[in-house]
Amino acid sequence: MSAALDDSDRLESIRMVRDSAAAVAPVGGDSKRIRALRMTMPGFDPAVFRQMGELGWIGLRVAEAAGGAGLGLGELGALAEELGGALAPEPLIPATISATLLAAAGAQAELGKLLAGETLVLAAWQEHADTLEVPGGRDAARKFIPFAAGAGAFLLPVREGAKLALYWQDAAGASLTTEATYDGGHVGTLQPAPGRKLADDIGGVLEQALDDAALMTGFYLLGGAERAFAMTLDYLKTRMQFGRIIGTFQALQHRAADLKMQLALLRASLESAAAVVDAGATGDARRAAISRAKARAAEAAMLVNRQCVQLSGGIGYTDQYDVGLYLRKAMVLANQFGSARLHRRRFIATAPETEE
Repeated sequence: MSAALDDSDRLESIRMVRDSAAAVAPVGGDSKRIRALRMTMPGFDPAVFRQMGELGWIGLRVAEAAGGAGLGLGELGALAEELGGALAPEPLIPATISATLLAAAGAQAELGKLLAGETLVLAAWQEHADTLEVPGGRDAARKFIPFAAGAGAFLLPVREGAKLALYWQDAAGASLTTEATYDGGHVGTLQPAPGRKLADDIGGVLEQALDDAALMTGFYLLGGAERAFAMTLDYLKTRMQFGRIIGTFQALQHRAADLKMQLALLRASLESAAAVVDAGATGDARRAAISRAKARAAEAAMLVNRQCVQLSGGIGYTDQYDVGLYLRKAMVLANQFGSARLHRRRFIATAPETEE
C-alpha cells in the first residue's frame, strides 16, 4: 500500500470518527444537558457513557485482538476535540487509560464491561499534584481521580520492588472522598485497599497511557477554545455600540486575529504530535512531541478563553452566558496530566538537540 493511500485512509478514518461524535456532541447543540449535570453526582450521564462504549470510543486505542478498534491518536484526538467543543463531561479520557491497562493485563472480562460502557473503571495513580510520576505507594492516598463517584472499580498501580503491579479495587465500600471542581464536576481521593492482582508490571504501559491522555486533553482544550472563539466572533458581529457593530473596531479585530493565530498554532502542534506518535515514535522523541503540544494547549486554551470572556463584555462574566463555561473547563483541564510548566521542563529534558 502506498504512503499516499495510507494518508488518505487515515484522513478518512479521522473524518468518520468526527462524524460519529455528533451522536453525543451535535454541531451547534445547546448547553442544557451540560448545565443540568453540573454540581450533581456523578456529574455525567451514565447512559451517554454507555453510548460511548457502544460507539466503540472507549476502545479506539485498544488492539482489535482485545476487542478494540486499534486506531491511533489522530482519531482519538479528533474525537476529544469534538467532545471538548460540546463540553461533554463523560470521563472518556480517563476510561481510555483504564482500557489500555486492562488490555495489557489480559483482564478480558473486566475490559469487556468497560469497553461496552457498562462499568466505569478509573486508574487511581496520582499521589501528588502536577505530576506524571507514579510512585505506586501501597498505602498512599490516590488523589485527583476525575468523576470518581461514578466509578464501579479502580485500578491501583502498586510498586513492588522494581516493578509496578496492577491491582483491582471495587468501588463498593471503598474509602472515597470527593471535592468539587470549578467547572461543576468533581475529583476524588481514594484510600487504597488493593484486591486482586491483575498484572505484575504495567510501568511502561501506564507511562504511555498517561502521555496519550495528556495529548487527548490538549485536543479537548482545543475543541473548547475554538467553540468559545466562534461564539465570540458571532457576538462581535452582532453587538452594537456607538451606532456601530463592535466587530468593525480595529482594536477588537486585532485581538481576534491574535486569538485565531493561537488556535491555528495549537492545532498544528497537537496534530503534529499525534502524527509523530502514530508513526511509531518511542522514548524521548515521543515524550517531547507530547509535552510540546500539551504545554501549548494549556497556555493557549487559557489565553483564548479569558480573552473571549473579555471580548464578550459584561455578559461574558455571567454564569448564564456559555462562554464562561469553556473558561471554567479550561481552568480544570489545563493542569490535568501535567501543567504547562511541567511539560516545558520535560520537553527541555527530552527534546533532541537541533543540528546546525
